[in-house]
Amino acid sequence: MVLTRMFPLLTACALLVLLGTACSSEVEQGSEEQTSKLADERPNMILVLLDDTGFSDLGAYGSEIKTPNIDQLAANGVQFTNFHAAAACSPTRGMLLTGVDNHHVGMGNMIEIMADNQFDQPGYESFMNDRVVTVATLLRDAGYHTYLSGKWHLGKTKDSIPAARGFERSFTLLESGADNFEMKSYLPLNEFVHWYDDFELLTELPDGFFSTDYYTDRLIENIGADRDDDKPFFGYLPLQAQHYPLQVAEEFIKKYEGAYDAGWDEIRARRYARQVELGLMPAGLTLPPIAAAPKWDSLSDEDRRAYARRMEVYAGMLDNVDANLGRLMTYLEEIGEADNTVIVFMSDNGADNNEQDKVFPEWYAANFDLSYERMGLPGSYVNYGPGWAGVSSTPLTLFKGSASEGGLRVPLIISGPAGIKSGVKTDSFAFVTDITPTLLEIAGVEPPTTGTYNGKDVYPIDGTSMLSYLRGDQAYIHGPGKVVVYEMAGSAAIFRDGYKLTRNNPPFGNRQWRLYRPVEDPAEVNELSQAEPKMVAELIAGYDQFADEVNLIEVPDDYDVLLQLQKNVARNNAKEVLDTVPLLD
Repeated sequence: MVLTRMFPLLTACALLVLLGTACSSEVEQGSEEQTSKLADERPNMILVLLDDTGFSDLGAYGSEIKTPNIDQLAANGVQFTNFHAAAACSPTRGMLLTGVDNHHVGMGNMIEIMADNQFDQPGYESFMNDRVVTVATLLRDAGYHTYLSGKWHLGKTKDSIPAARGFERSFTLLESGADNFEMKSYLPLNEFVHWYDDFELLTELPDGFFSTDYYTDRLIENIGADRDDDKPFFGYLPLQAQHYPLQVAEEFIKKYEGAYDAGWDEIRARRYARQVELGLMPAGLTLPPIAAAPKWDSLSDEDRRAYARRMEVYAGMLDNVDANLGRLMTYLEEIGEADNTVIVFMSDNGADNNEQDKVFPEWYAANFDLSYERMGLPGSYVNYGPGWAGVSSTPLTLFKGSASEGGLRVPLIISGPAGIKSGVKTDSFAFVTDITPTLLEIAGVEPPTTGTYNGKDVYPIDGTSMLSYLRGDQAYIHGPGKVVVYEMAGSAAIFRDGYKLTRNNPPFGNRQWRLYRPVEDPAEVNELSQAEPKMVAELIAGYDQFADEVNLIEVPDDYDVLLQLQKNVARNNAKEVLDTVPLLD
């Protein structure tokens, strides 16, 4: 192992002072020679972020999908079964890269579903505002190379794209998603989609582009370009997979032909049995019916055939992700950095049950090939609906967008040096804001604690470093009495001491608070609010305090996520919303 010692309590500036060098507030701090000396003792870090991948979709989490490289990461590191993100893309990404609550980052809600009363309000800018500093900026200023290759979804302004937020090199899709083969929107909300290479707006994608393959290529290329200067690197690989449209090369789809003919009810039961066998879930759970999904046997032969193919495409797309991770891990071995690289692998939210082609049928019919024969191939549009999303969520309840476990609880694997334990499964609670402080402590970089950074006022980090826990030096991440709150679009969850108080907005619920203990009741079927009213009151008090601290703007009583999306699509087509997130000049 290359790592010999850590500097967990010193800032990069303090380290340079110890070496006899004055510290600057600018990007370049210290000479290249001094930075190199520091780099020799600090690990590289790679953060891989999947999109819309459910809790059970990886082999290590009970899936039949072949993910041997991801499974090896889990076997060599710490595998979390009680890690929570936000219920949707941009709020998770904002918290992930800053350690700060999404309402302070500027992602109090997503632009796609922003309520009428939230537009133009502080904390609801729909781009990463200037009151937070990213982990990339902090690591870059401490002597790391910083690279991004993949989806951004944190703004389109000149000050909010990756090149302006700490990433030395970036190849990025700015929107919430896109076609995986061509420069084409996946949703009628966006007339155009935008890729940037650093600050350059692309007018076409490279020949042979497929998102997961190309993003991995670019990250490997960036790492290789700077091999000679002996500085450590931070690579951020936020993939479009498994966001719809589900697409991948035909060879990956063929690997799963016939694998899903048994239907979602049977595959879900098999996954849960595998989770019990792996020690990931308690035995004896009664899984409720998958929300909004018919029984498989009630479908026509034609519908079963079509839905089985959709899941084959989904599985092939994730199989391709694993193959690309394998390429990346092989490259690290070849350059001698495998034993000196921490890899964090996670999803941004739970499985997506939406079938947008049924919400906007004319638009999809006009813009994509929807035939069975072309499913998953270039030019096609595929999503997989609530039945398969329920399988992806096994054994959790509901989906992306909800504050139920199926929306918030996602896979997390952390593997590598820095004393991180190997072969550990844990149900200790952790939250997405904990990732940034963990990465900073691994790098020996102290986060801003004075409320300013480089002369700008910034919010302090909300999350807690997990490093002591990952090393086995601490029995928990969030200690007794610690309250962690999540809210987006009216759906919310409050976590404390093994309890979770949650509410869901339509179409997922009726905004009533419900109390659960999700470690022993991951399907959230045993509601405890009547039995424990004191706990409910205490958790609601914690939520009210949180709402005041982040200036939370509650959505109207008649707010519905799907209806608001349709309304915002209509607004966008009328050009009434575009100016709220202006593109670079």
